[in-house]
Amino acid sequence: MKRIALFPGTFDPFTIGHYSLVRRGLELVDEIVISIGINDRKEAYFSLGERLEMIRRIYSEETRVRIEAYDSLTVDFAEKMGAGFILRGIRSINDFEYEKNIADVNRRLSGIETFILFTEPEHTHVSSTIVRELLRYGKDISSFIPEVKA
Repeated sequence: MKRIALFPGTFDPFTIGHYSLVRRGLELVDEIVISIGINDRKEAYFSLGERLEMIRRIYSEETRVRIEAYDSLTVDFAEKMGAGFILRGIRSINDFEYEKNIADVNRRLSGIETFILFTEPEHTHVSSTIVRELLRYGKDISSFIPEVKA
């Protein structure tokens, strides 16, 4: 049976930290579905189409990664994608309690397990929020995002 993990997030933008989690997650599962959640309460810097395109270009040669968007509960979308796991990453202890609570609710709702990977130390300072702030002020973000294939 194919082991599929859903990696949900807004990915606005997709950072080197996200890239690292996917790379390491592929060592544990057969396929990862990077899933961009549509959240009308959050104002995105990049449009949904731009985010989908950026991530698809990053993984254009990786057959074990799919990129999708969804507008539902994450566990419902995981079931739709045939995912038996949810992949999440945490940078600090501050992230832990939130992720644990969500994992507990998801397991109770659907039985789906969440596995958490700790962010590599060299990426703990990188967040989409910080990258968006740098963009707003015209700073070079190339060291914070994965290389996007042309």
